[in-house]
Amino acid sequence: MKRIKDFFWPVVGLAAVIWSLDLLYKKLRLEAVQGARSAANSALEARLDQAGFFESLAIIASQIGHKLAAIPAQGYMLAALSTLCAYWALAWYDRIALIHLNRQKGISWLFITTCSFVTYAISHNIGGSVFSGGMVRYRAYTSKGLNAAEVAVLVALCSFTFAFGTILLGGLVLTFEPFIVKPLAPISESIVRIIGLGMIAFCLLYTIGSWLKFQPLVIRGFKLEYPGLNIVWRQWIAAPMELLGAAGIIYFALPEQGNPGFFIVLGAFLLSFSAGLLFQVPGGVGVMEAVFLKVMPGIPATEVFAALLVWRLFYLLIPLALSIPVVLLFERRQLAKRDGETEGEATPPPA
Repeated sequence: MKRIKDFFWPVVGLAAVIWSLDLLYKKLRLEAVQGARSAANSALEARLDQAGFFESLAIIASQIGHKLAAIPAQGYMLAALSTLCAYWALAWYDRIALIHLNRQKGISWLFITTCSFVTYAISHNIGGSVFSGGMVRYRAYTSKGLNAAEVAVLVALCSFTFAFGTILLGGLVLTFEPFIVKPLAPISESIVRIIGLGMIAFCLLYTIGSWLKFQPLVIRGFKLEYPGLNIVWRQWIAAPMELLGAAGIIYFALPEQGNPGFFIVLGAFLLSFSAGLLFQVPGGVGVMEAVFLKVMPGIPATEVFAALLVWRLFYLLIPLALSIPVVLLFERRQLAKRDGETEGEATPPPA
């Protein structure tokens, strides 16, 4: 049983790598097909259906190239900086959770950043972020001494930090730009504003609860601590920062003409990304395009598609491709470590 247990996680890691490679190809192919449809080019779509693997790669590369060529270099540079900002904030999520658990000592920022990067690169693409991201974090942080209960709290707090940022920024958007919901649902602006104010009030009440130092919740001997102010003030910065960075990728990839402004783009991103998570659509494929086209009808569909394609490349596909060798390297080191421990146990002590 011990031997099976030793090889279980490496097999899981390899399966995740194979699945990620297959997912990477399928996502790129889907982007090319959607681009062909938006341009009413049915012949290209038919070629993709009949083409082999390598021919499909060539067609995909050509189609993507045409879409991305129209975006200026400055747009790419700012989108890349926005991506770095978003993923740095995501790493801060993990750091905040470790501080809450008082387990940050002995775990470097490099390890936290790498673990967070791989976690979100895989979970954003595969979907089911709590489950898929939880498995990656469990594998990583148990190697640093955390137990299963601590990893569960870490995953829960990271998820809540993301939700906190979504509620906070969503509340601000609905309060100051309530008409953004009108193309999606026939709700009066006054009701939308009330909902937005309620979301902001929730964030304030959460903070007040931390200030009042609510007592921990004990469930069958397991103590769940209410986050202290040293955690909450970090969440007020890190959570919005990640979402602002992710939305910035799209904003800087959109053309200046007809651009509704960052606040509207942020609102469209929050609505579409939340819808994708709600329906468990990996990467929000199809959902994001539909919401953005509804919220921003003044921008041509091809321009919106190109901006979302840049977002998928920078925020989803490139991180997914970069995370694969990281997973392989980690599993190789863990396997080598276990082999070394096994050899040490098998070596008889000196006489």
